[in-house]
Amino acid sequence: MPAVPKSGRTAAARKPPPTAAAAPVPPSPSLPRTERPEHPNRVLDRAAQAALARWTGGISPHAVIEAWSDWAMHLARAPGRQLELMERAQTNAAKLVRHAVDSAVAEAAEPPFTPRPQDPRWRHEGWQRPPFSLMQQGFLAMQDWWEAATAPLPGLRRDTADRTGFMLRQTLDIAAPSNAPLLNPEILEATRRHQGRNLTEGARNFLDDMSRLATQTPRPIPAEFALGEQLACTPGQVVFRNELMELIQYSPQTETVQAEPVLIVPAWIMKYYILDLSPENSLINWLVGQGFTVFAISWVNPGADMANMSLEDYRQRGIMAALDAIGAILPGRKVHANGYCLGGTLLAIAAAVMARDGDDRLASVTLMAAQVDFAEAGELLLFLDESQVAFLEDMMWAQGYLDRPQMAFAFAAIRAEDLIHTRNVRRYLLGLRDMPRDITVWNGDTTRMPARMHSEYLRGIFLENRISAGRFAVGGRVIALKDIRVPMFVVATETDHIAPWRSVYKTKLFTGADLRFLLTKGGHNGGILSEPGHPRRHYRIGHRKPGALYMDAESWLARHAPVAGSWWPEYGGWLTEQGSGRVAPPPMGAPEAGYPPLMPAPGSYIHQR
Repeated sequence: MPAVPKSGRTAAARKPPPTAAAAPVPPSPSLPRTERPEHPNRVLDRAAQAALARWTGGISPHAVIEAWSDWAMHLARAPGRQLELMERAQTNAAKLVRHAVDSAVAEAAEPPFTPRPQDPRWRHEGWQRPPFSLMQQGFLAMQDWWEAATAPLPGLRRDTADRTGFMLRQTLDIAAPSNAPLLNPEILEATRRHQGRNLTEGARNFLDDMSRLATQTPRPIPAEFALGEQLACTPGQVVFRNELMELIQYSPQTETVQAEPVLIVPAWIMKYYILDLSPENSLINWLVGQGFTVFAISWVNPGADMANMSLEDYRQRGIMAALDAIGAILPGRKVHANGYCLGGTLLAIAAAVMARDGDDRLASVTLMAAQVDFAEAGELLLFLDESQVAFLEDMMWAQGYLDRPQMAFAFAAIRAEDLIHTRNVRRYLLGLRDMPRDITVWNGDTTRMPARMHSEYLRGIFLENRISAGRFAVGGRVIALKDIRVPMFVVATETDHIAPWRSVYKTKLFTGADLRFLLTKGGHNGGILSEPGHPRRHYRIGHRKPGALYMDAESWLARHAPVAGSWWPEYGGWLTEQGSGRVAPPPMGAPEAGYPPLMPAPGSYIHQR
């Protein structure tokens, strides 16, 4: 990581505002694993686990074996379930035989098994003709049987049933006929049409991917998507820099602006420019164009030298340092804080601490695809238990960070049929190259996570769910989300597989402030990037007033009809309602207060790889 330029005003040089938030924070009551003095034998254990983790991709073998053995023992003592599975196997076999006979005498026999709607592997028309239709139906019949076999059993933990079912799906997906060149009609057709050139191109793609994986060489950003020119190109200036983040202030685009500025807090596991992609789908650019003064945090891409950075460091040197800088540039102005994904979780923690300590600098809090309760955090929970977290901690202990590819695999595995197997078929067997788009370029621009901070997140927030349980302490005292009194705007997306919308919805269960909950069409990223004019978009929105009774998620969904269009204007209107009117645009930075413009946006940290 490059050294911090002397022109950047550091956290140590700042004059903190006279608030309780600036008080020294006592050390955490529980010493992190990375700082505990360890016996040499324990060091040997951790080194051995870290070496094993390199071979398993960070997956704990113990967690895998424990799940399978627990499932097998419960199934062994359930003769009724065994009989049910035998009957299902016979029924599925009979359906396949019937389909084979029908296919022999009819051109369009009705298939007994239907692929999942989101599964793209079977869309080629060749899968509707024998013999390929029989292979497809055989695979789907096996998939159906194993789904029944791994369904919950009395006495079997639900997470164990879900984990075995997930691992079984991964195994079946590897063995799918769509992955075999001689069994996939699309590959056979492409090979015949291109006289085998698709296979030579695919081999070239495979060797390129494997060499980059072996050398950990990131794919270069295409020239047509250069950062600061085509992507992350909203004009602005870096007005503050410390070892963890750069704060960008965007140049005004209107003659007057809303008095209260907006602070964007992205997740630390991604580059911030997911919210400033191409100008037409940039949320930041849209907000600036609507007359908001926007600031955004750009997190550093940490290396091994930052292994001991904590979650509290990210709060204090990230969000709180940004608020200090904004307060110097715009004295006396309250701030609309907006957190995306894990940035929203960190913002919720910061807002609760500020409310507890009497710091009233926030005008509102927006959480986009961000969770504060992780009891129903979706299929990501399948990757985490005590054994798995300890395994990851040992791996991060050895290298000082968790690399993004190691986490990206977990996200991709949730939708392996699309993000892994379909892509592999396209690249390695059809010989097609990935067509770059702004969002795929961003997705490949990977980041790392400091070992200590990510361990605290995985264990304290995700695994032990301390925030909503009232067991998350900052400065030696537990925080409560109920302390947040400023208006809140919570956004969830319908098909989010990282922050499921019902989990995001539970923010209403743990807060009591005036709250708008908005559910929009799309996934974790695509649902947020829902610019006006985007085709076939809709959203639902509801208003929970302070003191109102809690409404469960399904009842809320039934009572709120979809509204056609983008949710951004709804959000912009809400921010305007919370403000105090329009004023003249502010200056860029505040040199007299120690916050001079340092360099044009998007800054330097965004280029770290």
